[in-house]
Amino acid sequence: MLLLVGLGNPGTRYEANRHNIGFRVLDAVARRHRIEPWRRGFHGLVADGQINAQRVLLLKPQTYMNDSGRSVAEAAHFFKLSAADTIVFHDEVDLPPGKLRVKTDGGNAGHNGLRSISAHIGNDYRRVRIGIGHPGIREIVQHYVLADFAKDERGWVEALCQAVADNVELLVRGEDASFQNKIHLALSSKGLLGPKPSDKPPED
Repeated sequence: MLLLVGLGNPGTRYEANRHNIGFRVLDAVARRHRIEPWRRGFHGLVADGQINAQRVLLLKPQTYMNDSGRSVAEAAHFFKLSAADTIVFHDEVDLPPGKLRVKTDGGNAGHNGLRSISAHIGNDYRRVRIGIGHPGIREIVQHYVLADFAKDERGWVEALCQAVADNVELLVRGEDASFQNKIHLALSSKGLLGPKPSDKPPED
């Protein structure tokens, strides 16, 4: 079994935030592969099924971002999964909008969700870093990630979520480079690699 985790904050107030793109990606994966229903468990929402004959558990922690590791650790412990069996989808301000990179271990780049997960299960899990761009001013990063995607960003957000769902079998098989390339090609072919974010704080 693999544990696929999407990071975000629970509730309608946050659902369209940039910080919640991990939830949106996991929702797209669940729809594409008919993994349902979502139910409560491990301080989160979970759904289990198969992707390319590989059993998977999808998990959206409902603990708020800063305590995501508690939910992840409970699920991993219950199913006797290691960090190496865990894949985390999360927003990444240090990548341009629409860019995606997969990495294993390393630092958390100030991401509180990753910091919490690493504190609970260690660093040896795969991270699917989903670029949302940087606002250009360090002091407004928190405001930026907790603001909703702008109207002109929605095209690449939807295309990226769908591309991940369509190609997640590669990720499940450990073909990370091929997975990255497929996502890049999918967005490039539509001219959707995301606009450069403004230096101004986004409006609420």
